Amino acid sequence: MAIPVGSQAPDFTLKSKTASGLVDVKLSINFGKTNTVLLFFPLAYTSVCTAELCDVTNGLQSFPGASFIAISVDSPFAQEAWAKTNNIQVTLASDLNKEVIKKYGVVFPMLAGVGDTAARAAFVIDKNGVVQYSEQTPTPKDLPNFEAIKAVLAKLK
Repeated sequence: MAIPVGSQAPDFTLKSKTASGLVDVKLSINFGKTNTVLLFFPLAYTSVCTAELCDVTNGLQSFPGASFIAISVDSPFAQEAWAKTNNIQVTLASDLNKEVIKKYGVVFPMLAGVGDTAARAAFVIDKNGVVQYSEQTPTPKDLPNFEAIKAVLAKLK
């Protein structure tokens, strides 16, 4: 079960692959500065995940003042290749060791028989590090309610 609204968001440091190499992605770097949308997705290179992250990229202007971190259990190298192929502009972070999906309560056990992955989930973390929105979708094929996310962000400005 995903962590609830009102919880202190568990901090993390994950790896992301950029053109300059591997970099750390740390949630708390945004505390005091900006609201953060965390998106957990099962696997890169799958149709629903690709559509979700491409749609978010294409609609970033409709989430003013928010930063995005999208997390999966893929390696940072696979994430980078997928992002390049699909022009994904959201920060991708690798939870290869599956520690963050456990902290947020969004483990999807044995997805398609390949092993544990991230469930599809979304969180809005305010500038103080408190969860203001928490959603885990019923199935990996369902997308988060982006209109509800926008509404929460509008209240947090």
